[in-house]
Amino acid sequence: MAATDFKDYYAILGLNKTASNDEIKKTFRKLARKYHPDMNPGNKEAEARFKEVNEAYEVLSDPEKRKTYDRYGQYWKQAAATGGGGWPGGVGNSVDFGGVDFSQYGSFDEFINALLGRAAGSTGAGRNSKWSYNYRTAGGPTGFGGFEDFMGQENRATSTSPDTEVTISLTLGEAFRGTSKRVASGEVSIPAGVKTGSKIRVKGKGQIDPYTKQQGDLYLKIEILPHAFFQFEGDNLVCEVPITPDEAVLGASIEIPAPEGMVSVKCPPGMRSGQSLRLRGKGWPKPKKDERTDLLVKIAIVPPKDLTDAERECYEKIKADRTFNPRSNLNQILL
Repeated sequence: MAATDFKDYYAILGLNKTASNDEIKKTFRKLARKYHPDMNPGNKEAEARFKEVNEAYEVLSDPEKRKTYDRYGQYWKQAAATGGGGWPGGVGNSVDFGGVDFSQYGSFDEFINALLGRAAGSTGAGRNSKWSYNYRTAGGPTGFGGFEDFMGQENRATSTSPDTEVTISLTLGEAFRGTSKRVASGEVSIPAGVKTGSKIRVKGKGQIDPYTKQQGDLYLKIEILPHAFFQFEGDNLVCEVPITPDEAVLGASIEIPAPEGMVSVKCPPGMRSGQSLRLRGKGWPKPKKDERTDLLVKIAIVPPKDLTDAERECYEKIKADRTFNPRSNLNQILL
């Protein structure tokens, strides 16, 4: 990706660079819900915004990616591809540098220093820094050698793990049923029942260690997008369902959404707002088990706003004949 294709991820989320992780997460959830395809069927503009919001969150929610993004700006992807300092595999190998000639620079940080007018070594990676550069390959002519020769023994001792971590955003339905997603290394399967924070290990699909030539593992970090009806409460799913005053007083059998479709639920007489009904085994799949958690249905009593004449007459009669006073004990409360 050329540097001219740079996207301001902070602007996309409507945040500034000082935003905390919690602010980033909170804003992402709000925007993801607003632009989610399920909430905007057929709206291509909302779908495009949804993808931008996800892309921005994937970078800013990852501490290492955000650090690289903040440090290198429009060149952050090139810096990430080179490990932030040297040129693994040769200068510019398999990396789009947007037409910039980097052969004059010893490392990516040297390029940034020159770009910003900083003295070499001011970022800890210039020619006068602690790194032990070796511009002559072992037994070969002068020039850029392999990554080990170029960065020297000190950098080899501090090389990072070849394991790679990628954040994948899933809808609640994809996470509930399981799905397949395409990543840079190919198609991967996501089992049913993953949750935000879950990690899936894909062996042998990570980066290649430039020294050992061994390929690391790929870790998929799961982020579940907000849903308009269902949320998590611990391991269980929770939702809120409205009922009418007469259903609360007399009890009723109502139809409500569950992950697998509509189910019938019995509300006993005398239900109050805030009380919950527990549907055992109707919640979230337990990974590697043929079991599910519970679905908690929170009740909200909703009075009608517009009454017919007949309904108003019935409520007036109930009011006139009612003997129950829910505030009868309030006169005993004193400071």
